[in-house]
Amino acid sequence: MTVATPPLPVPGLTEEEAARRLAARGPLPKPPTSRSYASIVRANTLTVFNAILAVFGVLTLVFGEWKDALFLGVLVANTGIGIGQEVRAKRALDRLAALVAPAATVVRSGVARDIRVADVVVGDLVRVKAGDQIVADGTLTTADGLALDESMLTGESEPVPRVAGDPALSGSFAVEGAGAYEVTAVGADSHAERVAGEARAFRHPRSPLERAMDRVLLVLVGVMAPLAVALVVSLLVRDKSIGDSVQTATAGIVNMVPEGLILLASLTAVVAATRMASRGALTQQLNAVESLASVDLLCTDKTGTLTEATLRIEALVPAAGVSEEELARALGRYAASAPARNGTLEAIAAARLGAADGEAEPVEAQVPFSSARRWSALVLGGETLVLGAPERFDLADLAEPAARHSERGRRVLAIGATEEPLPEITPDAPPPPGVRPLGLVVLAERLRPDTEQTVAFFAEEGVELRVLSGDAPPTVAAIARDAGIPSAGPPLNGGALPEDEAQLRERLLETAVVGRISPEGKRRVVTALADAGRYVGMIGDGVNDVPALKAARLAIAQGSGTQMAKSVADVVLVRGDFAAVPTMVREGRQILRNLQRVARLFVTKSVFAGFLIVALGLTTATYPLLPRHFTLASSLTIGIPAFVLALMPSSGPWRPDRFLPNVLRFSVPAGLGIGIGILAGYLLARYAFGVSLDDARTVSTIVVVLGGLATVLMLESGANAEDTPLGRKRRLAVYGLCALMLAVLVLAIAIPFLRDFYILTVPDGDMLAATAAGAAIGIGLALVGIRLTGALRPDTG
Repeated sequence: MTVATPPLPVPGLTEEEAARRLAARGPLPKPPTSRSYASIVRANTLTVFNAILAVFGVLTLVFGEWKDALFLGVLVANTGIGIGQEVRAKRALDRLAALVAPAATVVRSGVARDIRVADVVVGDLVRVKAGDQIVADGTLTTADGLALDESMLTGESEPVPRVAGDPALSGSFAVEGAGAYEVTAVGADSHAERVAGEARAFRHPRSPLERAMDRVLLVLVGVMAPLAVALVVSLLVRDKSIGDSVQTATAGIVNMVPEGLILLASLTAVVAATRMASRGALTQQLNAVESLASVDLLCTDKTGTLTEATLRIEALVPAAGVSEEELARALGRYAASAPARNGTLEAIAAARLGAADGEAEPVEAQVPFSSARRWSALVLGGETLVLGAPERFDLADLAEPAARHSERGRRVLAIGATEEPLPEITPDAPPPPGVRPLGLVVLAERLRPDTEQTVAFFAEEGVELRVLSGDAPPTVAAIARDAGIPSAGPPLNGGALPEDEAQLRERLLETAVVGRISPEGKRRVVTALADAGRYVGMIGDGVNDVPALKAARLAIAQGSGTQMAKSVADVVLVRGDFAAVPTMVREGRQILRNLQRVARLFVTKSVFAGFLIVALGLTTATYPLLPRHFTLASSLTIGIPAFVLALMPSSGPWRPDRFLPNVLRFSVPAGLGIGIGILAGYLLARYAFGVSLDDARTVSTIVVVLGGLATVLMLESGANAEDTPLGRKRRLAVYGLCALMLAVLVLAIAIPFLRDFYILTVPDGDMLAATAAGAAIGIGLALVGIRLTGALRPDTG
């Protein structure tokens, strides 16, 4: 959207003076566009579970054998991978952020041009229009109906009217009108450095998945802490060496730690953010990926989203007694003289109606357009021209054609003239009295080429759409109908929404269209839908969309939108449009669906590790596994498979609201079953067949691997039971992955160096019998328990 502004009383700095001041000041520190490198390192290293692993690693190195501290290598590798992936994503996001960084329109030597915010210096004259960010502190030199949103600074949500001489503080945004200000402070001396962080930080609480992961970890810590204490006390009262005690405690406690789960959760988000960046989408909130997957209702504007952003004049409808030439001349004068043009005025100006030279007339007074008022006015040559929604006028004979064109999906505006003075400006002020309608201008929009396919995708994915627009309800309904958006009820008028919140929620759940809606009305609609239990996303690009963007669980702004809209968005479509959203939703659901599934593998390991502590660790029996055995088995059954499966194509439900119950419903019976199988195999080998301790531990290791791989297959059979090409392809890949992991175990036993390193032995007949019995018992019990709990039903994800 371009803007024409009236001549400024001062020419601003000269280019030479601005360059001198910039050189004297030096470069400003770059504002953060993503997490800092230090933050990335801290987040991937300073965790409770890393601390537990580090403590037991040090104890093992001091009192035990270094071979039993292999899990430290896993810790270092996981941390390194996490840091590397996040740094890679940070660089991609920083490159995208540069494309949507706010710019400043400065006047130097009397010429306006756009420059980087970092190049603004004290004394610069900066122009601002609706939607622009105030990028530095200053004093207003002109203000044409200017209103600023200063909520980031004061907490007050109502726009504040400003006049020449008033201060303009960075951190605020222009929501109405236009103006200019002389810069008095930049960089660290102003509010500018905090704007992006404050605009984004205040929005979302932790996401459903993040809260669910917190609950999973809380449960694990709650179980692990007393078991660890009991195990340590049990070892202290026994007559065992420090080395043996450390070895047993490490094997028992460390294996309960889901060391890869947190890393996997952050990595999947980082990978998704990187993939979105490759498609031109900037994620400004890490949990935006999950929000994309979780959204079940998406609110969107009409113009620029469903329809192409540019408008064209389709028809002029003069009022009785008014010629078409007179109507065209009035429209042309208005568009050419308006200090700030929106898309409608741009379309009228481009048509050069009644003013071939397009010369602007001096504006004696004005009322800028407001979504709340739905009209604007200019005083030109002593005559007041009023342009706005038809219902703001007494149309008489024009009412029928206005309704007819609106029902066809056209945007209709009325223009009139009056000799009365302009009224005092209030948010909902009516037009001045005595306005004589001159006629209607009918503007046409057309659907974007890919709108129907995009709408169809959301319908298939169970995501409902709501169209919120300032246009007439019949107009919006016609466009929604053409796009294929279903609606059970008639369109709502945003100016007559029910006051009762319960009634409003009921009406909004029945209709897909709300027209003639104000910015505050959009926010109220989004809030009401969220209160109805929906996970609401909002797509917008203008100042009028900002309140709704702030209220939504997921805010998406278009890269061509206003700076204000982009500053509060979770996702900015830098190079894309509405059609780019389905791909991001699909990828978000795929990654998070996989994460929800593989989380069960980590919790399953913690469950059977806890069972073994209770069954053997607290008794005088020798523990069935060494830490190095657990490291090998966990890598083959959980570590490697989880990271591979998390990034594979997938299908099926995504239910973040039942994350913890679904995880426990699978992992508790699977973990108990595998734990009983390990115990049975170990006891059979050690006491029934009388094999050596190393042989019995080899049996336990093999049972762990067989049980873990069987758990992977059970998990995948439930996740992708449908007979589809994607399901068949994924199952084949999982079978191949499990076969490869089993082959690695065989090599670890067959190769003398690895066999000696891991203290494994080549199985004989007795060991194979104990292994088969333990694996059969463990897998059988796990399968029966999972089936009894219904953990593999399709609706459990």
